[in-house]
Amino acid sequence: MRNDGRAFDEIRPINFIPNFLKNPLSSVLVEFGNTKVLCTVSLDEKVPPFLKGTGTGWITAEYAFIPGATTERTPREIMGRKGRSMEIQRLIGRTLRGVVDLSKLGERTLWVDCEVLNADGGTRSASVTGAFIALKLAIKRLIEREIISEDPILEYLAGISVGKISDKYYLDLNFQEDIIAEVDANFFMTESGKIIEIQATAEKTPFSWEEFTIMKDLAFKGISELIKKQKEVLENE
Repeated sequence: MRNDGRAFDEIRPINFIPNFLKNPLSSVLVEFGNTKVLCTVSLDEKVPPFLKGTGTGWITAEYAFIPGATTERTPREIMGRKGRSMEIQRLIGRTLRGVVDLSKLGERTLWVDCEVLNADGGTRSASVTGAFIALKLAIKRLIEREIISEDPILEYLAGISVGKISDKYYLDLNFQEDIIAEVDANFFMTESGKIIEIQATAEKTPFSWEEFTIMKDLAFKGISELIKKQKEVLENE
């Protein structure tokens, strides 16, 4: 048993609260256990310069911790994003673009903002998983408003972490597990099992391809459960 009583292949209690805010095009509060992230989508009727005149849209993201998200105050990144925040916000944008036909958006940008309200491990996985729900809701509203004519989303998407601790593998690490993991991996996969991105690091000891396969299979189990929960929420919206 783990420090929070879960089985090795059990994800934390997951909760999605759509329409958490009134003003954005869409919003979702996502909870992976004690990790809580607010994801919003806003519409910008222009695209980056390299897409002007192409008829193709864009999806981009920003990611940040609020000061009270961690035990010790996290200073606001008022002078620009730190390296970790830049890495994760680029990840969010890449993974979402990986499941969208951008040509169906027209020349407009969807801005995805992920604010970590409480951090207890897995913030990037929670951000991508929640951002996908916010994106689905945003697309639905754009179609209802006749801004776009068809759904550009190709597949459902979610993210989950897997770690190796003392020769055992665990799904959806919390912070206490993450800081002692010998191998730390984050998988971002589609409903059909296709891989959008993998971030895997040997924190203490290298890992084999056989070990990687164990982690990938464990991750897909978690991804499938998350996508099922995404669908349940979206069916009611």
